[in-house]
Amino acid sequence: MPRVRIVLLSWLIVLGASFGAEARDVIAGPVAAEVVRVVDGDTLIVRARIWIGQTVEVHVRLAGIDAPEIKGKCAEERASAERARAYLAALTRSGRVRLTGISSDKYGGRVIAHVASDEAPDLGAALSARGLARVYDGRKRGGWCGHNEG
Repeated sequence: MPRVRIVLLSWLIVLGASFGAEARDVIAGPVAAEVVRVVDGDTLIVRARIWIGQTVEVHVRLAGIDAPEIKGKCAEERASAERARAYLAALTRSGRVRLTGISSDKYGGRVIAHVASDEAPDLGAALSARGLARVYDGRKRGGWCGHNEG
């Protein structure tokens, strides 16, 4: 299965390049996808339908937000991360999502996208509104631990 994933991701890169795409180009979408797993408060694994009869499984980081890390530096961050993951799971309980504004991630192997579900038109905004994530502009992320921890 990993080889198939690599081949499909390579195919997407080649397809993008064939249309004059550059590294930071964006696929407007929407791209329909099925949630495979909620990784944490700002990352999903989805199976996206990229063509008739063709799907690709990929990690999707929610654009524009930063959520606490499951393996965070302090108990406060880890507890907040579990709450964010649980809420994201609730927001995707139908299993159906739509990706828009899809771009490559600086770490490779995943994409960044705005994600909508049957439960919420913008998952990142919903998490931010609940205080479970904060706005992220791509610069250095701030810590989630209080002054005396982490």
